[in-house]
Order: sequence, then C-alpha cells, then structure tokens
Amino acid sequence: MRCTEASKALDAYRSGELTRKEHQEISLHLAACPGCAAELAGVHELAARIVRLRSRAPWDVFRHVESQAADRFAAVETDLGRLWVGFNARGITLIDPGGTGERLFLRSYAKRIGRTALQDELPPSFERAIHLAVAGKARRDVCVDLSGLSSFQKAVLDILRKIPRGEVRPYEWLAREAGRPRAVRAVGNTMAHNPVPLLLPCHRVVPASGGIGKYAFGSAMKRTLLEREGVPLEQMEQYTRSGVRYVGCRSTGIYCYPSCRDARRVKAGNRVPFGGVREAMRQGFRPCGHCRPQ
Repeated sequence: MRCTEASKALDAYRSGELTRKEHQEISLHLAACPGCAAELAGVHELAARIVRLRSRAPWDVFRHVESQAADRFAAVETDLGRLWVGFNARGITLIDPGGTGERLFLRSYAKRIGRTALQDELPPSFERAIHLAVAGKARRDVCVDLSGLSSFQKAVLDILRKIPRGEVRPYEWLAREAGRPRAVRAVGNTMAHNPVPLLLPCHRVVPASGGIGKYAFGSAMKRTLLEREGVPLEQMEQYTRSGVRYVGCRSTGIYCYPSCRDARRVKAGNRVPFGGVREAMRQGFRPCGHCRPQ
C-alpha cells in the first residue's frame, strides 16, 4: 500500500469505519511506515481538539432547527373515522387508524419510523390530500417520506402509485413491474407494512385468485375505497366465481385485467373471457399496453 492511499484512509481507520481487510492493510502499512504513523497521531489529536470545541447551540437556534426537522403528528377526522398522521418537513411519514389511540400511535411511530413525534397542526395541503384520498380522489403528487425503507420497498411503492384510480392489480404484477417476478411474498410484506396507506394506494392491490384481500384498515374500508374510486367490484367478483382472470376484445385482439379501463370499454358482444394467459395467447390475443398483464 502506498502512503497516499493510507493517508486518505487514516480518519476512517481511526473511527473504525473500514472493513476488516482494509483495517489489516492499514495496520501493516503503519507498522512499517513511521511517517504515516505520525500522521495518524496527528489525526487523533485533531479529532480530540474538535470534540473540545463543541458547545451548546443558542436556544432560539435549537427551537428553529427542531421546528424544521422534528417529526410531528396530528389526528384527522374523516367520514371513515379518525386517522393519525405523522409528518415532517419532507412529507407524510405514517398514517394509522384512529382507533389505536394517541399513546399506541406514538409507540407504533417510534417502533416503525425510529423517531419520536411531537403533536402539532397538520399542514393544510396534507389534510386536503388525506380527505381527497378518503373520497376516492387520491393524487400522485403528495409528498411522503419513505427514508427508512429499503430500495426494493421504495421501488415497489413508487410503482404502486402508478396504478390508475378505479383499477386494481395483483401482487404478482407489482413484483414483475419491480423487476423481481418471484418476489411476490416480499411485495405482500411491503403492502402490509406500507407506512402511508390511502396516499400510496395499497388498497388497489388484490390477490390473483380473486377477492379484495386484506388491508391495514380492514377489508370493509378497502372495499369502500375501491368503490369510491370506481372499481367494478361486483363484476370482478362475478368473474372470479366464473374462473375468469382476463378479458379480451375480439375486435382488437388484446386481453386485459378485468378492471383495466380498456377492458371496461369492450362491448358485451366483443368480450372474450380467459382463465389464464396461455388460453389468451393460444387464441392469438396479445397483452394490453396499459395494464400490462403477464
């Protein structure tokens, strides 16, 4: 190892940020290089002096930083019940059903987000977004803070926002769109732990076998939300009972998920039901470019 390489890594060596292999290489170099060993001693001395320079910030500065950076929470009354909402300067961080109570919400917030929250008034834009979502008119441009989630979870939730209002998709569709077609269970876990339901519409994800599936706020609320968004639940349930998973159009030769806006425009005489992808493809149908079935 050259001295220039060792010199760049001395502070990381001091603070223990290197890998075991990197630490061993630096140690061997320091044992053989008095110059770098002396430089490391200087780094230690500088770090100690910097610590002694630390001082308490003025109270008004502390309060200003706290007001900008701290997490907050508030209760929102909707026609579907009370909701607890956590938020910060970056966006909404958590939405929980109001039946949990304030103490349980704060406990859940600390466990899921890893921070405490202070009670405050919800910004008008956030409150308006929640009321629109409850009314079945959720917008895609609401700011949310997903900083504690993994890159895969963020990717899945970002794709989730692209499911059109009034339509649903199966879990396997989300996994495929995320580039992980076999990660259906991981997608299900992401939906179950979605920190911002309503705004990130996990209620639009349903089992491939039919039915509406589970939901953080209960199946009844999930059904209400889907109905308010215009999802044709009764028709979809009839398809499920008949073993229909896809709907094709004779005139275009395209097949879709039953809730797709294109499938719902197909006239009864042109509609062709399919129980699976192979059946549709054997009859010469191709997948819809909007809902992108398998």
